[in-house]
Amino acid sequence: MQAVNELRGLLFEELTLLVKTSVRLIGRISPADADYRPRDNMRSLQELVHHLASIPSVDLLILQEKSEPEIRRLEAEIAADTDPDKLGDRMMSGMREVERYMTGLSDEDFLRKSTKPFYLEHDAVQAKWLIEIVTHVQHHRAQLFNYMKQLGYAINMFDLYSAE
Repeated sequence: MQAVNELRGLLFEELTLLVKTSVRLIGRISPADADYRPRDNMRSLQELVHHLASIPSVDLLILQEKSEPEIRRLEAEIAADTDPDKLGDRMMSGMREVERYMTGLSDEDFLRKSTKPFYLEHDAVQAKWLIEIVTHVQHHRAQLFNYMKQLGYAINMFDLYSAE
């Protein structure tokens, strides 16, 4: 099914843009701003960076029905790192892992194979999981952008749409 490959390709094109622009934004953050928190009930900037950097790898484990302890171990490992280059590398590597997994599925499995995360009662097909990963990264990249704007970083919409 050529259409399935085209859809997968478009989703990975978008995910690649999201990850590359996220990594560039992360690289611009001053360590002095790590504890910034817009409100008491929100993540700190560093916590947001850790969460964003972990999304591809962690979401892949979730869709593969790994156990909660396995997922929490990976989250803790990522949260222990504060080096922006290593976090960026981790995010890029996680994206490549997701791409390898998704492109390794047959068209039928991509469209019909359902898996259920440990925290929900319902399952989702692999294509929906890929959409979820893209929107999850998009959501938190937007949060990161807003945090950085609030802190006065010289960033604008072009920082979100240039893969170079």
